[in-house]
Amino acid sequence: MTASQETADSVPAPPAWARRPASLARAVTAELVERIVRGVHPPGTPLPPEPALCAAFSVSRTVVREAVKILQEKGLVQVRQGSGTMVTPPATWDMLDELVLTATIAEDESLAILDDLVVTRRVLESDMANVAARLAGPDVVDQLRALVDQMDELVDDPVTYAESDRAFHDTIMRTSGNRIARGVVRSLEGQVVNTARYLGRTERDLCVASNLGHRRIYERIAAHDPDGAAEAMFQHITEAWIVRRSGTADPVRLQR
Repeated sequence: MTASQETADSVPAPPAWARRPASLARAVTAELVERIVRGVHPPGTPLPPEPALCAAFSVSRTVVREAVKILQEKGLVQVRQGSGTMVTPPATWDMLDELVLTATIAEDESLAILDDLVVTRRVLESDMANVAARLAGPDVVDQLRALVDQMDELVDDPVTYAESDRAFHDTIMRTSGNRIARGVVRSLEGQVVNTARYLGRTERDLCVASNLGHRRIYERIAAHDPDGAAEAMFQHITEAWIVRRSGTADPVRLQR
């Protein structure tokens, strides 16, 4: 064995993702997001310098700089001349960003961040239900009734039930015509819909109770009762989350 071979053999192999150039910056970004959210790099402290990050991830300076640029776009760091790259307070983080939201949920034992997500969804969907009750024509009313009836038959199949559940809510959002509110709700839901903490419990009795809430919403929309539809949506989203919520902390953020 030559000296050069011996030296090469003593160097640890880079992680598997480091051998895929197209994903390097994204992979480094994802790891740094998790470290920042976990507090490995606390707010107000600098990220390790470029050479240290290059060595830690077995990547080039170009990759590290691209990752830092992405972190800055997500609001997690600020590049300061002469001070390095400083980690910013959580208040500046982009909580609609998938990486940031996912990492925050994973670290939040109190479930407060999911409570806030539910509150946000509740505000937006209540307003959209109000508008939908004013705009819904016979076709929409028939579609909502069919979905509610279908969910009554799916209470023993929580996976398929959840698909119809999402279709019910999306029908109301589309009917409201509020594309921005619908986009925010769909983005938030899309990022957490398959996480165990958000899904919580899925027993048959919970599906039955949930669909009673759907039926109240449908009835208020069919009656063209905007205030009633908004209140029914508000109560449904609140109650559905509370019964499947698995945290031990009191969900005070849901109180109004």
